[in-house]
Amino acid sequence: MHLQELIEQSPYTADSGVPDWMLGFFKRRSISFANGDTDLSTHVCWLQSRNFTIDLRLPIEAEQVAAKPWQDYSAVELRRLGNYEGWVADSVWNGETLAWQNEMALQLHGRWLEPAYLKRIGNCMMEFCPSNAYVEDWRLQPSQPGPLIGLRLTEEKNLSTGVVTTRGGGLIVCGDYAALVLARPGAIDAEHANALREKAVAAVGNGDALASLFEFETSVAQGSLTKGYKVTMSTQPNRVGEPLLPLDGFTITDNGKTLKQCVTLCDGTDIERLYRIDTLEPMQSYSQITTTTAQANQWFEQERETLCRYTKSYF
Repeated sequence: MHLQELIEQSPYTADSGVPDWMLGFFKRRSISFANGDTDLSTHVCWLQSRNFTIDLRLPIEAEQVAAKPWQDYSAVELRRLGNYEGWVADSVWNGETLAWQNEMALQLHGRWLEPAYLKRIGNCMMEFCPSNAYVEDWRLQPSQPGPLIGLRLTEEKNLSTGVVTTRGGGLIVCGDYAALVLARPGAIDAEHANALREKAVAAVGNGDALASLFEFETSVAQGSLTKGYKVTMSTQPNRVGEPLLPLDGFTITDNGKTLKQCVTLCDGTDIERLYRIDTLEPMQSYSQITTTTAQANQWFEQERETLCRYTKSYF
């Protein structure tokens, strides 16, 4: 069954989770640190389902490495790849802060450990960390109203060999955008912080070791549920420009809480993916607008001539 058919025939909305104003695809506009420095350039993507988050962080295009065989990457390129970030984690909202648990990440250590105080006005969602080490400005990306789908991948295996190829991950579809995480099939020991980039540089020229080290995908894509989603950014350089994943081959289990997907990959490999359903919603609004008071609206209209002198939409 195609995913579009599935959400139409068997919609499901999680009975708890984050508020609606937190749902969708946000890109970071800036991060400012306690020392006065600000980063406006790193590509940071946050896709939010009802109860889990997918996050992708990449350098600017000029510093992203091109796709090539693992053994052909230089030490400089491997160090850059070793600083890529991508993860999926359960998100826990207590009405005041958002915290993340059970993280699966490309990095071998947790880089972002603090919960988030969040407030959204318009398309701008501000995140403050309790220690005041940084503040982040996130912008909801424009999207037509559309599906909200959250699926937590629990296992993927090769149907020919029975080998488990990933032990977790997730898929989020939010209107015009989608993101996929495929975690490593096994854990890698990390002796200390930033072990990934050090292990990568130490393995220069060793294609098998590098393939195992970087066997973790976080990809963000754009498109639609009917036409498919094409990868625009990824921790895997060879995935850019490819379809995010097949959108058919799904069956829902008898208990209605899990999905099974059987697909044939481009190389002819037959795989089976098992997902735990977070939410399956045919229609969700991703409005750029938030509400305020009548008095505030009156003030805005009264002062519009100067307030809107130079305004424009920022995403």
